[in-house]
Amino acid sequence: MNLTVALIDYRISAWMDKYCQILMRISLALIFIWFGLLKPLGMSPEEELIKRTVYFFPPDIILNILGCWEVAIGIGLLYRPLLRLALLLLLVELPGTFLPLIILPEICFHSIPFGLSLEGQYIIKNLFLIAAAFMIGSKVSRNPVHREHSKPVSDRPER
Repeated sequence: MNLTVALIDYRISAWMDKYCQILMRISLALIFIWFGLLKPLGMSPEEELIKRTVYFFPPDIILNILGCWEVAIGIGLLYRPLLRLALLLLLVELPGTFLPLIILPEICFHSIPFGLSLEGQYIIKNLFLIAAAFMIGSKVSRNPVHREHSKPVSDRPER
């Protein structure tokens, strides 16, 4: 590879690495806040699917709880001190979003197992949200050993 192209490639990659975390957090936060607000307002396109999946709870209660839960996830993704809590809430909620694939296959598939309906596609995209949460979670904590060895020798505590 040409040295100039390699340098440009490196700089683009470094820029992406520097900003991917914050862009992913903002993107996920917008999705969760937006979709969460739709639920208690009665404007969610997935309202009927939720009601039919979680039929053992009163619909108004479950929609309000899910909506508030998702808004809390979004706010936590934006406010760094709440990031770990937001990731926990997200990882607790998202497996439940796959329930319609099991409980309501006639709605989620037009041809089982690969012919997903629009609702099924909407659910499967949650795999990306889970992967994004893992990417964000992988950068939440810094390695204390690495941090210690990255300090100049004069700044390290004596042993």
